[in-house]
Amino acid sequence: MWTVENLVVVGAIFLLAGFVKGVVGLGLPTVALALVAATLGLKQGMALMLIPAIATNIWQGLSGGALREVLRRLWLFLLVSGIGVWFGVGVLAGADANLMSGLLGVVLVCYAGFSLVTPQIPEPGRFERWLSPPVGLLAGFMAGLTGSYMVPGALYLQALRLPRDILVQTLGVAFTTVVLVLSAALARHDILTWQMAALSTLALAPAFAGMAVGRRLRLRLPEPLFRRVFFSAVLLLGIYIVGRVFF
Repeated sequence: MWTVENLVVVGAIFLLAGFVKGVVGLGLPTVALALVAATLGLKQGMALMLIPAIATNIWQGLSGGALREVLRRLWLFLLVSGIGVWFGVGVLAGADANLMSGLLGVVLVCYAGFSLVTPQIPEPGRFERWLSPPVGLLAGFMAGLTGSYMVPGALYLQALRLPRDILVQTLGVAFTTVVLVLSAALARHDILTWQMAALSTLALAPAFAGMAVGRRLRLRLPEPLFRRVFFSAVLLLGIYIVGRVFF
């Protein structure tokens, strides 16, 4: 992992992932994980994205002034998500890494395709109290298997119709919870080593640099246009991963 070629690849990936997060408020783990999985492997990708994901999402989760409200409404969802992550990583540790990469590709295709063709996700309404635990458990389990919390986790949180600033903070809190549990679970199964943690820490610099550029561009580029480009790119990347693994 410490070859010059790999360091350049990792730096470029996290620069791009940070840029995406700076523009749309999410996507750093998704972009980083997908690109590293397509080049270096899924388990390496899950380990490498941890430190940048923790750092950027803690900042996002603490910004916005609605932390107490978010925790009061979603504490059970977050708790069962963490439990799901723990069991998901347990399955991942003994599973075929190539097959799990293919599953990640399928998740990315579903997430991007759904986001492109569905203008608005149905709101759970009065069923939120009953839906949150099973959806949170499934979302956490999928995150433990593939490293991606987008399906159904992020889609469900988007369906709650939270104000934009509170939604961004909620995503930060949820991602922080998941990534912290993911870090502990990956370390327990020796997927996250000290060497991978050190390389993940080095990825902080390009990630934050990309975020800084992305935040500047956010003021100039219409967000709907960028989101279409982003989801289209994620869709193509997911198709590429699926094709590489299964065909």
